[in-house]
Amino acid sequence: MPVEFWTSGRGLAASGDPTAFTSARQAQRAEELGFDGITFVDSQNRASDCYVALTVAAQATTQLKLGTGVTNSYTRHPAVNASAIAAIQAESGGRAYLGIGRGDSALAHLGLAPHAVPRFERYLEQLQGYLRGDDVEFGETDVHVLGLADTPQTSRIEWLNPSYPKVPVDVAATGPRVIAAAARHAEQVSLAVGGDPERIKWGMDVAREARAEAGLDPEISFAAYLPTVVHDDPEVALSIGSAGLSLFARFSNMYGEIVGPVSETQRDVLTKIHDSYDMHGHAREGSPQSAQVTQEFANSFGVFGPPDYCVQRLGELIELGVTRFMIAGTTLDPSHPNSECSERFVNDVAPQLRR
Repeated sequence: MPVEFWTSGRGLAASGDPTAFTSARQAQRAEELGFDGITFVDSQNRASDCYVALTVAAQATTQLKLGTGVTNSYTRHPAVNASAIAAIQAESGGRAYLGIGRGDSALAHLGLAPHAVPRFERYLEQLQGYLRGDDVEFGETDVHVLGLADTPQTSRIEWLNPSYPKVPVDVAATGPRVIAAAARHAEQVSLAVGGDPERIKWGMDVAREARAEAGLDPEISFAAYLPTVVHDDPEVALSIGSAGLSLFARFSNMYGEIVGPVSETQRDVLTKIHDSYDMHGHAREGSPQSAQVTQEFANSFGVFGPPDYCVQRLGELIELGVTRFMIAGTTLDPSHPNSECSERFVNDVAPQLRR
């Protein structure tokens, strides 16, 4: 399977500046550079609506794949998420992917914690049913109080166009229970466990074991969310990408309990990131959590350095079976002083890894 490299869009500028680097321009830029896909985050208080962004991105591009990176199982009913991404599938001519997780910043800014794993897994079951065009059972209802002559007994996305393939579901996962749920119900598992090969292999083993226990083919597609910055000076690379790295590293210690295999050094940094994490500084430079990231930690949880080093690190993960990389840490905006890092990735790194 050919390896893919995706980037992330930022949504509209909070300032409302009409000259801002809009979603359409971000998608065009990603396609011009040669990325395979782009995602937009679903975090209503911190970014403009992901499905609006994907709609304009679909109209502004011709080949670029388009996905949520990620939506969640709490703020949108499964029928709403399914209908929205199916609309992107139709508007884009079949280029849509649904990335989903249990929720983080979207929920934190509503005073909520991530969705409980059993409810998340039930959500995935319903979501897949809607995307297939199946009849999905309601569960408990109260529509009967309206006293209508007849009401639906099940729920289905009636307008799905059978000429387009079903939208694939891609679950962002870090802990073993979520990885297992993703393995049972998604087309792809996107591991958010850092770039350490030992941790990536651990996540893959958890997924394959879950599928085997469920009577499914153990093999499934794997992606990796990976903070990556290409720069000749590794220290400068880390200064550019430390905010994103602290964001993704936190997922491995969400509740103060570290998941997956770690060294003592990794454990120490993950603990400091958890204990200092300020959601107001989520993914922002200069946050308390980004200050906890050391060069040694960055060398295992992210990829920060010159092109040959990045090729070597990503190549190790490709050998393990990762076929899609969600590259985080740099900007697409050509006017930004760090935009060269994205250009160097697609020009100097990606061509050496594509198969």
